[in-house]
Amino acid sequence: MNDYKIPAQTRIGHVHLKVSDLKRSMAFYCDLLGFELITMYGDQAAFISAGGYHHHIGLNTWHSKGASPAPEYAPGLYHTAILYPERKDLAEILQRLIDAKYSITGAADHGVSEAIYLNDPDQNGVELYWDKPRDKWPLDEQGNITMYTRQLDIPGLLALLK
Repeated sequence: MNDYKIPAQTRIGHVHLKVSDLKRSMAFYCDLLGFELITMYGDQAAFISAGGYHHHIGLNTWHSKGASPAPEYAPGLYHTAILYPERKDLAEILQRLIDAKYSITGAADHGVSEAIYLNDPDQNGVELYWDKPRDKWPLDEQGNITMYTRQLDIPGLLALLK
């Protein structure tokens, strides 16, 4: 049993979030972040995606309509991470957030990736990031990945848009 390893090609397919106000959440995920609506289940759930996939994010109010956000200091989802294909794509969404005056809670260079952090309307954490090329990832002497958290070069990131 200890020899089992999940296949390397395995990916997280989607996240399904409990939200208090479906319209407000769709405004955030679709109107601001740019996800596409795939299907609705009445006025209680929506499935959204990038590029026409059946869904990357499910949003529902089945057990949470009108509820307050989950307590910060309780077990649960820390954040949903949305992976952008290129660094310029991260720059574009960052500029979109700045233009919308949407509150950003953090930004970091992790060595393997660059990330922008924010909260959705229900205070669910959201990480928007891109992975650096694998041959640029920091490694120690034994070849192990050595992630870190450093200040993100926001002016350098936004300069990609000029």
